[in-house]
Amino acid sequence: MWNPLSWVMEGAALVAIVLSNGNDQPPDWEDFIGIVLLLFINSAIGFYEERNAGNAVKALMDSLAPKAKVRRNGSWLEIESSGLVPGDMISFKIGDIVPADCRLTEAINVSIDQAALTGESLPQSKKLGDQCFSGSTCKQGEAEGVVISTGANTFFGRAASLVGQDDDTTGHLQKILAQIGSFCLVSIGIFVIAEILVLYAGFRYSYRRGLNNILVLLIGGIPIAMPTVLSVTLAVGAQQLAKHKAIVTRITAIEELAGVTILCSDKTGTLTTNKLTIDRATIRTYGPFSADDVMLLAAYASRTENQDAIDSAVVQALGDVSRARAGIKLLDFKPFNPVDKRTEITYREESSGMLKRVTKGMTGIIIELCSRNKTEELENRLEADVEEFATRGLRALAVAYEELDGQDPEGEGNGLELIGLLAIFDPPREDTKQTIDDALALGVKVKMVTGDQLAIAKETGRRLGLGDHMYPAKVLKDGPAPGGKHLSLDEMILDADGFAGVFPEHKYEIVKRLQGLGHLCAMTGDGANDAPALSRANVGIAVEGATDAARGAADIVLTEPGLSTIVHAIRGSRVIFQRMRNYSIYACAVTIRIVVCFAILAFAFKFDFPPFMVLIIALLNDGTIMTLSVDRVLPSMTPDSWDLAEIFAYAVAYGIYLTASTVALVTIILETTFFYDKFGVTFNGNPSPSGSNDYQLHMIVYLQVAIISQALIFVTRSHGFFFMERPSVALFGAFCVAQLVSSIIAAYANFGFTQIQAISGGWIGIVWVWNIVWFAPLDWIKFAMKATVIKKLRQRHEAAQAAQAITGVPITRTQSRAASIHESLYSNRVSFIRRAARKVGFGSKITMKPEELQRFSSIQAQRTGATLARNPSRTAAA
Repeated sequence: MWNPLSWVMEGAALVAIVLSNGNDQPPDWEDFIGIVLLLFINSAIGFYEERNAGNAVKALMDSLAPKAKVRRNGSWLEIESSGLVPGDMISFKIGDIVPADCRLTEAINVSIDQAALTGESLPQSKKLGDQCFSGSTCKQGEAEGVVISTGANTFFGRAASLVGQDDDTTGHLQKILAQIGSFCLVSIGIFVIAEILVLYAGFRYSYRRGLNNILVLLIGGIPIAMPTVLSVTLAVGAQQLAKHKAIVTRITAIEELAGVTILCSDKTGTLTTNKLTIDRATIRTYGPFSADDVMLLAAYASRTENQDAIDSAVVQALGDVSRARAGIKLLDFKPFNPVDKRTEITYREESSGMLKRVTKGMTGIIIELCSRNKTEELENRLEADVEEFATRGLRALAVAYEELDGQDPEGEGNGLELIGLLAIFDPPREDTKQTIDDALALGVKVKMVTGDQLAIAKETGRRLGLGDHMYPAKVLKDGPAPGGKHLSLDEMILDADGFAGVFPEHKYEIVKRLQGLGHLCAMTGDGANDAPALSRANVGIAVEGATDAARGAADIVLTEPGLSTIVHAIRGSRVIFQRMRNYSIYACAVTIRIVVCFAILAFAFKFDFPPFMVLIIALLNDGTIMTLSVDRVLPSMTPDSWDLAEIFAYAVAYGIYLTASTVALVTIILETTFFYDKFGVTFNGNPSPSGSNDYQLHMIVYLQVAIISQALIFVTRSHGFFFMERPSVALFGAFCVAQLVSSIIAAYANFGFTQIQAISGGWIGIVWVWNIVWFAPLDWIKFAMKATVIKKLRQRHEAAQAAQAITGVPITRTQSRAASIHESLYSNRVSFIRRAARKVGFGSKITMKPEELQRFSSIQAQRTGATLARNPSRTAAA
C-alpha cells in the first residue's frame, strides 16, 4: 500500500470517513468500505510476491561448501565451512568442493574444475604452492592447503558481493508505473485544484457537497487496479512461460525481456555443452592408419573407468564405449600424470596374439618419443597442424603406436611412430545456432562473454554464426587501440561479437555499459562467475544445470538444456507486454475521461455525481480488465519499449472524446426534450429532469459512463479495426457480464444511501444506442492519431536515434534499476534482497589488487602462480 497511487486512494478513504463529517451528515461509510476493499485486493498480490525476496543472496551462500575438513589442535575435524579463518589447514579430495581460497602445501596428482568460477572448459592441474579457489571442485587427487581468504574476500565471494549491491533500487516496470502514475496524479491534481477554486470560491458550495465532487475525481481517476492488473498479467505470463520450461523468479523481468535488445551469453555450458568432444572432421593422420583407426587406438590408450575429461571425450567419440576394450587384453596401463603428460597402454591383440603399445598425450612429448618415423618434414607438418588447431581454439592430442617383438609387456618395441593428431573442443549445443538465428530475427543481438581463451571464443563464434569479431578482456581496462576504428570503449563494446578471458567484474562492466548506452540487456550463464552480471542485467537467465548461485541471481531459470527456451520466452514476454501496453492506454484514457468529464459537468451544470457509483464503475471495470491477462494478442517482431508519449497522446484523445459523449448526452437531456419527443421516455412522469441533480439523471450518466468506458478496451487492444482482432473468450465474456450487471443496476437499483433512482427500459435502450453511435468513430480517432501526432512522435524519436548514431552520445539512458526517489516508491523485492545481503555479510565493499585481476587460464597458469607468489592475498577494506 506504499506507492503514490495507493496514497491517493488511502487519502480518498480518509476523506470519506474523517473529512466527510459535516453539514449534519454522517461519515461516508459506504465509500470508505469500498475503497479499503479495493486497496486490500490490490495489495495482496504485491505482498505475496515480496515474501519470496532474498533468494539471490541466500542461494549464493548455500552454494558455498557447507562442510570443510580442518586441522586444529593437531587433529582433523569436520566443521561448517563458514567457521574457517585464514591460517587454517584444510584438506580435500576428489569430488569435494574447495571450501575457501587456499594455497596448496601438499598436492598429489590434483586437478581442479574451475568452470563454475572462471568459465574454463578444462580442469586445471595444481601443484605445490598453487592457489585453489573457493567453490571450485576437485576432480582428481588429494590436497592439503592453508586458508588465505574466506567468505566475501574469496574469489567466489567477490562475485557474490557484487550481487544486489547496485545503488539503484527499482525495476524497469516500476519506473514505467511511476511515470504513468505521475501522469494520472497530475491530471487529477489539476482538476481537483480547479474544482476547489470553482466550486468553493466561485459557486460557494457547502463543505460536504464540494468534498463529494472531489471524491468522485479521486476514486474514479486513480487507476488503483493498475499494479494488480499488471501483476496478474505477469503472473499468468509466468505460468505460460513455465510450459516452455522457463521458471520466472522475478515477475517483472517478463516485461523487461520484451524490450531486450542485446543478449549477452556465457559460452561454457550455455552456448556449448561444457563437455569435451573430439572433432572427428579435423583428425590429422601421418601414417598408414585411417582416421577411424587413430580414433580407436587413442581410445585403447584411455581409461574406461575413473576417467579424466580427456579420456572420457576420446572414449565417448567411439560411439560404442565397449569398443575401447573389445578384441584386446590389457597388459599394462600408465595413466596421465603431470610429469610425463601422456597415457600409455600395452595390450595383446586377441585376433593375432601380437603385443602392441599405444600412447597419447601432449604433442611435444609424443613427437620426441617417435623414433621410427620422425623426420624434419613430419615435425614441421605436425607443428603447422598444432598451430592451426590453436588459432581455432582446438586443443591438440597426439597419438603414437608401436609393435612389440616378444611376449614381454615391459620389453622394447620396434619404435613409436606418430600416427595421428586429434582436436579436442567444447562443442556448441545442437540447437544453439538456430536459437541465435531466431533471436536475431526478433531484433535481439547476441554477444558471447566467456572466461575461456580468445581463440576458443572465436572458433565457437564462427561455428555458431555469431562472428569472430571478439576482443580479450584487457581492452575493457585499456580501451580501444589508438588509431583504430573505435573512438571509445562504449563503441567497441557495442560493435563486438563477444569478449574472451573475462572475470566476473568484466561481465558486470559490459552489461552496465550496454545499459548506459540505452539498451535493455539480458545475460545468460550457469556458473557463480556469472552471478554478478546476471543480477545487474535487466533480465538474468540461468540455463539448465546452473549452480545455485547463478539460479539465485537470475530472474528466469531454464529447466531444459539449450537456449531455445529463451526464444519462446522472448515471444511470450512480447505478448504479455502488448497486453500491459493495451491496459496502460486504457487506464490513462479512463483517468482523463473521468476527471475531465465530471469536472466539466460540475462547472457547467453544477452536477453532483454520487461517489459510490464511481466506485461501482471502478469495480466492474477492474473485474473486466483482469481478463486482459489472457487476451489474444500478437507479439511484435522487434523489441518493445514503453513510448509513454504515445500512450499519453492516445489517452488524452480517447478521454476527451468520451468526455464529449457524456457532456453531449447531459446537455441534450437538460436543455431539450428531444428524447421525450422522439421516444416518450420520462423522468418520474415528467418530460425533463427536475434539475441537474435528478436521481434518475445520475443513473443515466452512470450507465453511459460504465458501458462506453469498458467498450474502449476493444479499441485500445487492436491495431486496426476493433472487429478485425478477435478478443479472448474470457475478455468478451467478462465485458458482457459487466454490462449486464450495469444494466440491471440501472433498471432496479434504488440505493437509499446514494443519490440514484432506477430508470425505465426505454432509457437503458437509449443509452445503449447512444454509446454504440459514439463508439463507432473511436477506431477512426485511433487512425487519425497514428497519421498525425503518433507519426510526428516517432519521427522525432528516430531523429534522436540518428543523432545518437552520428555523435555517439546516448540520448537516453535506460538503467536496469531506476534510482529516483519517486520511482523507488514502486520498488519490488530489491530492498528485501539488500537487507538479506547485509545480514549474511555480502554487503561490505571488497578491495583487491590490480595484479589479482589476472586470467586464471591454462595458458597463463605459470604466470599467475608467480604473480600470486609475489603478491599476498587480498584483504577486506576496514
